[in-house]
Amino acid sequence: MSSDPAPLAELVGPVIRDLARRSGKDLTRWLEQTARLGGCAEPIRLTGETHTIDAASGEVLHTYTTAHEPHGQLLVRCGNRRASRCPGCAETYRRDTFHLIRAGLLGGSKGVPATVRTHPRVLATLTAPSFGPVHRGPDKRGNPQICHPRRTGPACFDRHSADDPQLGHPLDPASYDYVGHVLWNAHAGDLWRRFTIYLRRHLAGAAGLTHTAFNKQIKVSFAKVAEYQARGVVHFHAVIRLDGRDEDSATIPPPDWATVDLLDAAIRSAAAAVRLDAPDLGQPARDLVWGEQIDVQHIASGELDGDELTEQKVAGYIAKYATKAAETSGTLDRRIRSTDLIRLHEQGVTEHAARLIRTAWTLGNPETHPELLHLRLRQWAHMLGFRGHFSTRSRAYSTTMGALRQVRTDYRQAQLRENGRAYDPETALVLSHWSFAGQGYTAGESLLAASFTDPPREEGSP
Repeated sequence: MSSDPAPLAELVGPVIRDLARRSGKDLTRWLEQTARLGGCAEPIRLTGETHTIDAASGEVLHTYTTAHEPHGQLLVRCGNRRASRCPGCAETYRRDTFHLIRAGLLGGSKGVPATVRTHPRVLATLTAPSFGPVHRGPDKRGNPQICHPRRTGPACFDRHSADDPQLGHPLDPASYDYVGHVLWNAHAGDLWRRFTIYLRRHLAGAAGLTHTAFNKQIKVSFAKVAEYQARGVVHFHAVIRLDGRDEDSATIPPPDWATVDLLDAAIRSAAAAVRLDAPDLGQPARDLVWGEQIDVQHIASGELDGDELTEQKVAGYIAKYATKAAETSGTLDRRIRSTDLIRLHEQGVTEHAARLIRTAWTLGNPETHPELLHLRLRQWAHMLGFRGHFSTRSRAYSTTMGALRQVRTDYRQAQLRENGRAYDPETALVLSHWSFAGQGYTAGESLLAASFTDPPREEGSP
């Protein structure tokens, strides 16, 4: 926010005058609505009405209309998970993801038995292969390292810092496999699906069981998030847990032979076995596979000191990435049109990301590449070809995002009923009609609403 009082008054003044034009109630109500949004930066504007009717008698108990609201509109949260688009709603999404992951690690709540804390559990990271050498930063411990001291081929002897804008950019853009990069992103979701199938098969083989016999005893539960690396390719962080299964398919402790070491080995062998045939477009990467860098870490129980992974650390780690979008790798966080292709640099897109976007747009041409139409590359060019969900879970891992949202809704409705501001849903029907009227604040409204934004929280905190 600018500290110059003149521009501030020019933006905020018209908003206050407009809201106070008919009466001070409009300004008061607008402030109430904005405070209720909890820091949402791009609220949805709705027009419409609701009628609450007694289910037994048909009597109209209450009527609400947006005609009496400021500007004749009701503001509701946008619910966007991307922190670059709406920090307030993204924070809610991050907290929900934290509790979803944590419930599957600790158990004892949200429908997850407490015994899951003793089950074999790991944090696995699956990455993409190389599509050409790129500039590298410090190692995992933060120590500076020479970027690419090669004797043959492109080399770079610099020691890049963690915030160097060159990180992830190809050393030789002319030889970089942009087509293979985009196709890998587009098939990343299918690669993960294949991996989960192969993982069950490899676990069964290691245990000396048939696939059918294995599935009768063991459930493989997981929750994963996708993250973009600096080079603009996605990789997956996943909590993977082995559960036992009884005759009713309830979650119970697994047999003694189901160990962390067994799970670790099966993850590595299953990832190495996954292979998809890429369309032949003349690119070097004809086979779509996982990269060689596969990391599997055991998740310890309890609050331990040092660098060991605990439930709290893992939940915070995965929840952090659930709200990050592709813009962290130098691209955009919203869909583009053909006219955007010529001004990508004006929107802050890096040269590397711009080439990936243009490659995705070219491959998405239905006239020249009809065989790729199902990949919807033009719709997802801004995401560099990736169109999968950023946060997914298996059915038995823990609760759902929808269930967490419903708990909040039920709690608020109970509060309203206690205060006499809502009716019992068992005896009342609500008929509603809503229309979309727009999204977002004006510049002046944004400045006023900024005072209601929640302060940022530390990463890993609920």
